[in-house]
Amino acid sequence: MSAGRLERKPLLAVAVTVAFFAWLYLPIVAVALFSFNSAKSLSVFSGFSTRWYSDFFSNSALLESLSASLRIATVAALGSLVLGTMLALGLERITSRPARAVGAVTLMPLVTPEIVTGVAALLLFTGVGLKLSLSTVTLAEITFSIAYVTVIVRGRLGSMSPEVEEAARDLGCTPWQALRLVTLPALFPALLGSGLLVFALVFDDFVLAFFTTGVDPQPLPVRIYSSIRFGISPAINAVGTLMLLVSGLLIVAALLLPRLFNRKTSSLDLITGGERR
Repeated sequence: MSAGRLERKPLLAVAVTVAFFAWLYLPIVAVALFSFNSAKSLSVFSGFSTRWYSDFFSNSALLESLSASLRIATVAALGSLVLGTMLALGLERITSRPARAVGAVTLMPLVTPEIVTGVAALLLFTGVGLKLSLSTVTLAEITFSIAYVTVIVRGRLGSMSPEVEEAARDLGCTPWQALRLVTLPALFPALLGSGLLVFALVFDDFVLAFFTTGVDPQPLPVRIYSSIRFGISPAINAVGTLMLLVSGLLIVAALLLPRLFNRKTSSLDLITGGERR
């Protein structure tokens, strides 16, 4: 068999790949396209207009939900960043069998269906007598997001040499000073990437928000769902397009910013295990 024949890509594999990405992204392209439709139609594009974006920015209920989602995502990102970093530091420094078991349990939220987490959070909050509100949404999102921060930060810790921190201790640093002056600066790209990634995931999360939110104000994804039940408006397309744009930019920033700090490893490498040393 000739080398040229071996190098040719199978037509079936190429066709399946193209069909997969078309099935995945064409609906998103349609949403973005019809958000600029001049007519109130979701099937016929009549002309280019930004009227639905104007409707969104003049809708006080949607703007209130947008503000709520931004607050939830910000607090959840900061809270999970602190707790996840502490957990990663503890798991990386303890090599006993119980620590490995805790590390395995930490990954459970990544593989547990989110609807199960949402129902569990709802049962917990109602069981302890907490009224559903933005606070309960934030607590649920922090709990769910800790695993992402732990995986990313622990991956970065695993690639760091412990001799650097030991050298700081030999030079007179206390454990806290070595952590603050040596370890945390080295972890900064991973911290920044994981924080942005969590912000993007929480900002457009629907399942946890749906089960743990109160009556008002509602996070933006829940508000959009409530609006769709009474009829789909092109304004919803505008909201969805803006959310997609914000989430996409944040995820790209989370993946690329570590490289701007002269790090060869991005957050995606740490999550997928494709870290390059």
